[in-house]
Amino acid sequence: MPEFPTYRIAVTGSNGQLGKEFVRIATHHPRFQFTFLTREEFPLDDNKKIETWLNRNPVDIFIHCAAYTAVDKAESEKEKVFRINTSASGLIATQLSKNKTRLIYISTDYVFDGTSASPLNENAITNPVNIYGASKLEGERLVLHNNPSSQVIRTSWLYSSFGNNFVKTMIHLMRERDSIRVVDDQKGSPTYAGDLAGALMQMLESDHFIPGIYHYSNEGETTWYKFAEEIKKLTDSKCQIIPIPTSGYPTPAKRPAYSLMDKSKIKKDYGLQIPAWQTSLAYCIELLKKQGV
Repeated sequence: MPEFPTYRIAVTGSNGQLGKEFVRIATHHPRFQFTFLTREEFPLDDNKKIETWLNRNPVDIFIHCAAYTAVDKAESEKEKVFRINTSASGLIATQLSKNKTRLIYISTDYVFDGTSASPLNENAITNPVNIYGASKLEGERLVLHNNPSSQVIRTSWLYSSFGNNFVKTMIHLMRERDSIRVVDDQKGSPTYAGDLAGALMQMLESDHFIPGIYHYSNEGETTWYKFAEEIKKLTDSKCQIIPIPTSGYPTPAKRPAYSLMDKSKIKKDYGLQIPAWQTSLAYCIELLKKQGV
């Protein structure tokens, strides 16, 4: 049998939703030697420590999942958000380019303004409506500019059996309350972090690295309200869910009203089969039930 090369891969944000999904599936991919980096080991607000780690630990592929993701809090911490999401990402890209190391940068649908009425492809005009989205967009630009061997993977409405997310919050609230109000005029598609991690691994195993921007979310379109209704159904909750407009739930950061992404490019280039969001949600909720959540 032919020998396949072994790749050294570093993953930031190892305690986050996507990072933990990589930890979970890493053992199933013997071709890859993983190093999982926590915030303490790889602090994104410390340039010297970033440079030192990258100089001392050469890798073949660097998957940058870590980010400042507190969307509402970001509105009052602009300098910190841009330091972590933008400056650090640009520095990482610059350092990795010295050794022609591949970089995969996880980005967001929040780079769009929500005014589209049809699924957004990778060439769609970007125009973020909040600080978090602006910091990630500028991070994308720096990554692609500073390291030609980079991929930007935009995703949306991420959730998992790990960490804090919409699914776990809804399950908790539906147990506590007789009724909850959920926004019904923001459209997009949820993304199960386990699917995204699996897709990235499939892309890496293809040995077919195409730099540039890609979109990935689960298939289908929904709203936060309909997402909550599906969670209610899958958990046999009796809680009443009341649909409300965005104006009925004011937040410090504005959200795009429409951020459904076109996944044609990633499916064509890498032959990915992407599950429907309802299928992956059911799978995740079964995992949560086994965990007693």
